[in-house]
Amino acid sequence: MTTHTGTTAAPWQRAAHGANLLDASGTLAGTIFEEMTVLAGTHGAVNLGQGFPDEDGPVQILEAARAAISSGANQYAPGRGIPVLREAIAAHQARFYGLSVDPAEEVLVTTGATEAIAAALLALTGPGDEVLTFEPFYDSYGAMIELTGARHVTVPLHEPDFLPDEDELAGAVTDRTKVILVNNPHNPTGTVFGPELLQRIVEEAARHGAIIVTDEVYEHLTFDGVTHVPVATLPGAAERTLTISSAGKTFSVTGWKVGWLTGPADLVAAVRTVKQFLTYSSASPLQGAVALGLGLDDDVYAGLASSLQRKRDLLVSGLRGAGFEVTVPAGTYFVVADATPLLGGDVTDGAELCRRLPATAGVAAIPLTAFYHPGSAAAASASRLIRFAFCKRDDVLAEAVRRLTAFGSAGA
Repeated sequence: MTTHTGTTAAPWQRAAHGANLLDASGTLAGTIFEEMTVLAGTHGAVNLGQGFPDEDGPVQILEAARAAISSGANQYAPGRGIPVLREAIAAHQARFYGLSVDPAEEVLVTTGATEAIAAALLALTGPGDEVLTFEPFYDSYGAMIELTGARHVTVPLHEPDFLPDEDELAGAVTDRTKVILVNNPHNPTGTVFGPELLQRIVEEAARHGAIIVTDEVYEHLTFDGVTHVPVATLPGAAERTLTISSAGKTFSVTGWKVGWLTGPADLVAAVRTVKQFLTYSSASPLQGAVALGLGLDDDVYAGLASSLQRKRDLLVSGLRGAGFEVTVPAGTYFVVADATPLLGGDVTDGAELCRRLPATAGVAAIPLTAFYHPGSAAAASASRLIRFAFCKRDDVLAEAVRRLTAFGSAGA
């Protein structure tokens, strides 16, 4: 278990530190994501660092958005979200998971899942509270927890399966734990938590009176027959769980920034109180299009996952051919690779390798340490690991594989 406390620095400085945005001298610095994108552009590298698709999602959704703009749906939407989308979200939860959700009081439309996470943490936590996440964690978690003034407690995910030790989990949850923030399927590792582990999380939350906030944006992107289990479906969970998801990942429209949050009415109301002072409402012409997407046939959802699984297999094979050891993900669109066979000389860790790859291999990736607290023991153990995104066109992935294979054959 690792804890990270605030300092006497200004809130933006504390948030930057939590998000890994301060350099060693304490100066505000750009993120590793920005750095890798700049290097990719400079060297003409294939960018497998940034986690966004380069293909549009289902055409029905895109056409619905165009039609909404043309028909004049261009002014503020209701702060809670337009009724047709809230109803579609409730229907989605019932259809896929058997959850009964009141669209009037238990659904909130947000400007992406990131706003839902931010508003939930700001609404539910503050100084003196603790927020528990697993480490590695999506980078915005650390920043938002710092902004609330709460203490960020982490439980490491252990290789090779990137799962937590349940005794470490139990030891990390205390009566000061206000929120357990769960990302499942998990970015950056691609791990999908099973029902037994999720039930243990629910039990620990109930024992200490904690609220569970679940980031489930990759809920429909699981592979090899692995099934996503929403925390809210488990015994004892619904009354203490806020579930967050997004159209961006499911339908390959990450630029739309339309997400949502469901859960008990009192918790949703608390989050809504904060959300109204963030964006107030989310993109009006896109909400109806997302509602249409949520009602698409099962074969559309299956096709999206099947396409990504094929892309995953293509990249995994290519990485292995280039000399990387690879953990095959059960979900998301990220692959974690062990760069140890390619390290040597003045390239001693994954971060340095990632800085060299755009020029030497023509491919950009992200060091896994970007998803850890700087200097933590967990970060040190992950220093040889890097993350590649496979949510790209087949020809882009094929070119990345060709370049990486040539790089590996040349002995790095």
